[in-house]
Amino acid sequence: MSTQNLPLKGIKIIDFTHVQAGPACTQLLAWFGADVIKLERPGAGDVTRSQLRDIPDADALYFTMLNSNKRGLTLDTKTPAGKEVLEKLIKESDVMVENFGPGALDRMGFSWEYIQQLNPKMILASVKGFSDGHHYEDLKVYENVAQCAGGSASTTGWWKGENSEPTISAAALGDSNTGMHLAIGILTAYIGRQQTGKGQKVAVSMQDAVLNLCRVKMRDQQRLERLGYLEEYPQYPHEMDAFKDKVTPRGGNAGGGGQPGWILKCKGWQTDPNAYIYFTVQGHAWEPICDAIGKPEWKTDPAYTTPKARQPHITEIFATIEDWLKDKTKFEAVDVLRKFDIPCAPVLSMKELLRDESLRKSGSIVEVQHPVRGSYYTVGSPIKFSDLKPQVTASPLLGQHTDEILGELGYSKDQIATMHAMKVV
Repeated sequence: MSTQNLPLKGIKIIDFTHVQAGPACTQLLAWFGADVIKLERPGAGDVTRSQLRDIPDADALYFTMLNSNKRGLTLDTKTPAGKEVLEKLIKESDVMVENFGPGALDRMGFSWEYIQQLNPKMILASVKGFSDGHHYEDLKVYENVAQCAGGSASTTGWWKGENSEPTISAAALGDSNTGMHLAIGILTAYIGRQQTGKGQKVAVSMQDAVLNLCRVKMRDQQRLERLGYLEEYPQYPHEMDAFKDKVTPRGGNAGGGGQPGWILKCKGWQTDPNAYIYFTVQGHAWEPICDAIGKPEWKTDPAYTTPKARQPHITEIFATIEDWLKDKTKFEAVDVLRKFDIPCAPVLSMKELLRDESLRKSGSIVEVQHPVRGSYYTVGSPIKFSDLKPQVTASPLLGQHTDEILGELGYSKDQIATMHAMKVV
């Protein structure tokens, strides 16, 4: 599919978001052809432009990796002229995405009611910390706050010892995950508008987005309350006190889907912090596992033939597998195990992923040319199509397309020059 026929071409989106959750949402839509206009304050812009810089006076990777394929407009919406520009933009756009604090748009003079007056077809999409009406709806929420409020942190990490506290995941479960959910909501509302002719509000709270990814832990909570134990967790059957309060416990590196799994050391683990593989003991793979690690007797031993029989011995089983791994690198181990169709994977570092030729070939990692910082790598679309390969382009410089966009809104060159002189844009 050519760039002239991108599926979302013709959809205009006002990107009134900053930092990560909102920009991740709008970037995804921009990849697929939407005209996303990044709206920022003159002279400042999104805080991530300068946050965690690696090159002085260049937009930080934090910004460039979340704002590709967009156009940049600077606008002071506190001024009458700035409000007028925003009104015109709303009239000509399909979607506005925002992640301001509660009531910020109202105080700006752009309540939902007023937006509807300007454009009854407008879709107003919002990232929130908590859903409307939640008793914490006034709290500011960031990534780690969302992981704690959504249940992820309480179920991640170790259940005993000095490292037994709740643990945050490095994956952006609160930010980018919320953005992905919101993108689905926007497209659903857009299809709905094609049927009704009316726009609507769409909102995703960060708490809800994290909770949606923790559904298997909510499953386990209900099972625990009914049964009093969770037999697939590593605490069963030797540490039954872990279940006494009937609160879903942390499970370390155990498999979350009901299959026992663990991260195991490979050759070189003493000096390489990522010389490990993840190994899953699934029922259908048990006999191939026995063959792969040289324990054929386990295939017929009643103490190992069923998942329930194996659970009391699971620590011993993983220790045996780890002993088999000690003279193999993580890649060598996976190359052996994949021949037996055993679920496993090497623990890949960011350095290894950045240089992974398969990911570059598939477009999951792409190289982008930036007018100031030069070449850099970023994530590409995680969604693959048979007839579409999104092309990732550089993020806009601050206000890069301001004059172009104002011209499209009907402003003359003299009017645009006046707005520059007045620092409206």
